[in-house]
Amino acid sequence: MTAYKRILVLISGNGTNLQALIDAAANSEISNAHIVHVISNRKDAYGLQRAAKAGIKTSYHNLLKYKKQYGDQSVENVRAIYDADLAEMVLKNTPDLVVCAGFMHILTNKFLRPLQEAGVPIINLHPALPGQFNGVDAISRAYRAFHRQEITKTGVMIHYVISAVDMGEPIILKEIELRHGESLEDLEQRIHVVEWQTIVEGTTLALAKTR
Repeated sequence: MTAYKRILVLISGNGTNLQALIDAAANSEISNAHIVHVISNRKDAYGLQRAAKAGIKTSYHNLLKYKKQYGDQSVENVRAIYDADLAEMVLKNTPDLVVCAGFMHILTNKFLRPLQEAGVPIINLHPALPGQFNGVDAISRAYRAFHRQEITKTGVMIHYVISAVDMGEPIILKEIELRHGESLEDLEQRIHVVEWQTIVEGTTLALAKTR
């Protein structure tokens, strides 16, 4: 009997990158792997519906509840409690790999350390090249830098997640040439198409390195 690898996906939004993973697992482009759970930090994330339609279990885990419950504590402490509970939630699903697919939350060591101790790698998709435009709004920042004649290309990468935002070891990256006369919306769409391919390739490579 084939031993299937277990993937857990963290999301925040529409879930187009999640859909790419769902489709790739369904057609065996990602071989011998199942997405076993999808967790969102936003209740209205359409990605939760995508997962449900595919028969994948979902959970909602939002920071706001923790801010209300622990309002007398510092933001750092609240985030630490939230991340510790998120790690517990993830590990209950015994994943072989965690994929951050548009997960808009910076993971602290209270999440990273338990997964590292359990031997579960975490990977993330980021729409920029290594060391460029870490954090939010990477595409629009690259677009503006191009029009200031500071760069000629941007890209998409899949990297391992560490405490420093978008600074983990790259698994795969794709360079994307920037074009004069292209709108930001057209660039975003062009990058999204590359993302859908790259997240599948990066997940496949990361799974191959798991035990």
